[in-house]
Amino acid sequence: MKYNHLLTTAALLALASPAAAVEKTEVLDTYANIAAAKYGDSLITAQRLRTAVQALIASPSSDSLTAARSAWLSARVPYQQTEVYRFGNAIVDDWEGKVNSWPLDEGLIDYVDASYGGPSDENELAGLNVISSPTFTLSGTQIDASAITPEFLSDTLHEADGIEANVATGYHAIEFLLWGQDLNGHDAGAGDRPWTDYAAGDDCTNANCDRRGEYLAAATDLLVSDLEWMRAQWGDDGAARKALTQDTDAGLASILTGMGSLSYGEQAGERMRLGLMLNDPEEEHDCFSDNTHNSHYYDGLGIQTAYLGEYVRVDGTQVSGPSLADMVAEADADLNLEMQAKLSNTMMALGRIKTAAEAGFAYDQMLARGNAGGETLIMGGVDALIDQTRSIERVVTMLGLDQIAFEGSDSLDAPSAVFQ
Repeated sequence: MKYNHLLTTAALLALASPAAAVEKTEVLDTYANIAAAKYGDSLITAQRLRTAVQALIASPSSDSLTAARSAWLSARVPYQQTEVYRFGNAIVDDWEGKVNSWPLDEGLIDYVDASYGGPSDENELAGLNVISSPTFTLSGTQIDASAITPEFLSDTLHEADGIEANVATGYHAIEFLLWGQDLNGHDAGAGDRPWTDYAAGDDCTNANCDRRGEYLAAATDLLVSDLEWMRAQWGDDGAARKALTQDTDAGLASILTGMGSLSYGEQAGERMRLGLMLNDPEEEHDCFSDNTHNSHYYDGLGIQTAYLGEYVRVDGTQVSGPSLADMVAEADADLNLEMQAKLSNTMMALGRIKTAAEAGFAYDQMLARGNAGGETLIMGGVDALIDQTRSIERVVTMLGLDQIAFEGSDSLDAPSAVFQ
């Protein structure tokens, strides 16, 4: 059977005419639009988390605790994809510590196992347990902690005494309050806080259930308000969007700085290689919930979407537009293919970690000394992230943005310094 292939006049003209060059302003607009969508999704899922937390506090039960945990896990999916906006965007990096700081000295917040220890020369508040302490002394000043409010957490307790480990706000403080400590070391199992930690009266376990609920509610309210603020910064008149677009070359440098720094120093180094070197389950990013495999995966996906200029929202709609990939393809098609292949390789490597964890081989088990399978999985991700960083550097050079410097990590750049 013979088919006649008829081309319209418009199609013939499209074949005859070269595609219009991708403008730098268009690439920056796409990047900012996706940032707004990602922070918008982070806000939506945090609001759902707040609803679940309110239900837990109002009617504590095994089911309401499970629902709150599930909402927290869902909230991590869009948020982790925003981490690519750090490093290159000062407004994000200055703010990020409010919502995603880790690791934390959880003894600051609530009761901990005796093996945790207590105050140290480095941090005298490491064992404070503010939930059981309506008053305490901070830098010689008596602090009234009788009311646990968002303002108290953000203005007084978070990073108290200027110590970064005094994390009082954000996803990981909430994670600890939902799961409790993971005391399993390299064995199977996450934190197992009982729902009765939020129960009333004689059913309350581990004391101060009312204050624990106050803290959880305040931390969740604060997370929502912090995300509302950041979403606004990427709106049409937002400060982050304006800072990105006021100088097109500097804006492109911001995109690539975020991609390269998250790929190399932060994710490959501080979040993956370092934990493997130390064989320390406390070096998990989401250590209370055993959700680290997802945190790594969605960090990687955030880097990929920043390059490709496309993002699927939590409601299934897609945000896309002219991208860095389009711009690179116009100048060097082979480099674009290389970059996309490296990003895909990284997602495959991170996907193997995610798949193994979901099948029962948790990330903290992978970190155990002598676990060859775990080391292979984690180093597969580390090596792929390093490899894609080399291609990001080639993109930087090709675009003439050689002034960019990516974040490093002693675990990659000076391994012997890790043990000093």
